[in-house]
Amino acid sequence: MRSNQYCIIMAGGHLNRFWPISREEMPGHFLDISGSGKSLVRMAYDRCVGIVPDSNILVITLGKYKDIVTKQIPELPEENILLEPYARHTGPCVAYTTYTLLKRNPKAVMAVTPADIIVKDEQLFKEALGNALDYAEKNPVLMALGVKPSRPDTEFGYIQAVGGKVACMKNEPVKVKTFTEKPDREIAEVFFRSGEFFWNSGIFVWQASVIKEEMEKYIPEVTRLFDGWEGAIGTTAEEVFIERAYTDSVKISIDYGVMEKTDRAWVYPVNFDWSDINSWDSLYSNLPGKDANGNLSNTRSRILQKDRRNIILSSNKDKLVAIRGLEDCIVIDTDDVLLICPRDDRQYKELVTGTGMPGFDEYR
Repeated sequence: MRSNQYCIIMAGGHLNRFWPISREEMPGHFLDISGSGKSLVRMAYDRCVGIVPDSNILVITLGKYKDIVTKQIPELPEENILLEPYARHTGPCVAYTTYTLLKRNPKAVMAVTPADIIVKDEQLFKEALGNALDYAEKNPVLMALGVKPSRPDTEFGYIQAVGGKVACMKNEPVKVKTFTEKPDREIAEVFFRSGEFFWNSGIFVWQASVIKEEMEKYIPEVTRLFDGWEGAIGTTAEEVFIERAYTDSVKISIDYGVMEKTDRAWVYPVNFDWSDINSWDSLYSNLPGKDANGNLSNTRSRILQKDRRNIILSSNKDKLVAIRGLEDCIVIDTDDVLLICPRDDRQYKELVTGTGMPGFDEYR
């Protein structure tokens, strides 16, 4: 198997997009959001099994979630759980994992994937990621896995390929022309009709030495904080070293910090069914089991009258839920919170912001 190739699963941050089901102490990527019986991070780990050796799969998360990761992926060696002291977005996260792999294996080739995605065809995913790793091992490129759009979605980032529609149809790696983050509806429709764009899956593949060079070139404000990594990482000094680096680090994504600036960006077209689980709407679109009126519910007993396209979830699946006249809403019933809100992401976020006010600490 590919001894120099690694899979990195990013499970940092809080992912409280599904409050009140997710909380600060139990973010969404550690929950069975998809209804599969597995958490998102467990699903991400299982997708990587068989692509690289099991010993080459790493999870990077916040320090306070170490025990959760250990419980959900008990076969993961302790040294393969990298602990971030603070959430600083994907730039510092990739820097930490890159220096870690270079310390272990200077020839390392790494695939970096977020935990909070759903992939419908795992076999296609494994084939695509394996092929991308093989390509990156032979070519000094920064590879983004690009998903062919099925609709003009405004919730995803877009990657434009050099060579236009013809290049996109070849199903082979192609150089990137532009990155665009979450365009408005009109622009998304133009992108979709042009045939020149892919959705940015958030999954990247590259040689550790190549991403190191590009990070040090484009985000030196992050990489300089890791000066001395050769002597610290993998030793008893690592925890203090990483604490210091993260304390002074800016929050910056690898997309914005490097991928949008580098001339080494390429896109690898993939055909698996992918979705970024970043909102209630994206969750609604990806879960099966809706009734004839498009209502999604996990309760065994329910009376729904003139209700359409709602998400109705309860921690007590035996509770009778009776609702009339709701459309496009979220109804979430937990032991300590009842949430009723339009499914619109903007209104949901405005409502959840209220939990940050004094007096609501126990509900966050």
